[in-house]
Amino acid sequence: MDHDTKRRVTAADVARLAGVSRSAVSRAFTQGAYLAPDKRKLIEKAAQELGYRPNALAAGLQGRRSNLVAIFVGEMANEYDKEVAAKLIAGLNSAGKWPIVIGGSGQSARDGVNNALSYPLEAMILRSGSLSADISEACGKLGIPVIASGRILEADGVDNVCCRNREGMAKGVEVLLARGRQNFGFIGGPDTFAASADRRAGALEALHAVGLSLMAEETGAFTVQSGYDAALRLSDLHRLDALICTNDAMAIGALSALRDQGRLVPQDISVIGFDDIEMARWPAIQLTTLRNPIDALVTAVLDLLERRAAHPAKAREMVWLDAEVILRATH
Repeated sequence: MDHDTKRRVTAADVARLAGVSRSAVSRAFTQGAYLAPDKRKLIEKAAQELGYRPNALAAGLQGRRSNLVAIFVGEMANEYDKEVAAKLIAGLNSAGKWPIVIGGSGQSARDGVNNALSYPLEAMILRSGSLSADISEACGKLGIPVIASGRILEADGVDNVCCRNREGMAKGVEVLLARGRQNFGFIGGPDTFAASADRRAGALEALHAVGLSLMAEETGAFTVQSGYDAALRLSDLHRLDALICTNDAMAIGALSALRDQGRLVPQDISVIGFDDIEMARWPAIQLTTLRNPIDALVTAVLDLLERRAAHPAKAREMVWLDAEVILRATH
């Protein structure tokens, strides 16, 4: 055992050094609490000398705002989810919140959620749909607000933020139609992702409006490798002049597969993705895509947090985000 290890300085230590009561120290570090100026100066001097910082978690347990916000991110199999998580954490930090990030799936994820629920959470943000219903129900019993982002969760007291996936993909397909493309292939995501079905519906809507349909269709796992493999499995790949991918990662994989097959992009075939991840902007890729706006998502989540804190019993809210067509070099 290391006898040189210092224990955490407590409010009692500050009180002893300053010659005041423990409650006076508490008031000194409680916003809006009254304390005589001379006592406040003594306490601040003692705290600085000892290196004292109030225990914010203890304050949360005593009924004040804890600033703890849990984020369930699931497995983050694709780059977009990782970028959202990073910006969401940064946004919460800037708002003075302490994010608790829970990942994974199955029992390990359930255990992580249950552990997080032992703390005085201000809210739970759901970025993955695998355990959404279970988590929402548990949070509801504890009075913890829930914000679902990415997958709509129909439950009382749950606020939602979601991109208009169907409308966004329809706009992207209209860009390809304007280029004169007629032979369309499609690479969708897993059936468990509602966004994939919505984006497929938007693509079909735009195609059917001009009397066209999909010539070939495959499914991937929202990863670069799965996009590469799915593109090679497409029937009549050599006849396609347009390829719609339900996310950027698969579109980037498909670009590699097309290059390996000797297809020129965009001369022979147009390719579009969805999300506008950082990799899509790389000079060697320059993917035409639909921007699923992360900054707007983070802003919406933070606004919902504040509105729910101010009005706990308010009706649930649904915030829709519009996808923007980003024209680069692959359409």
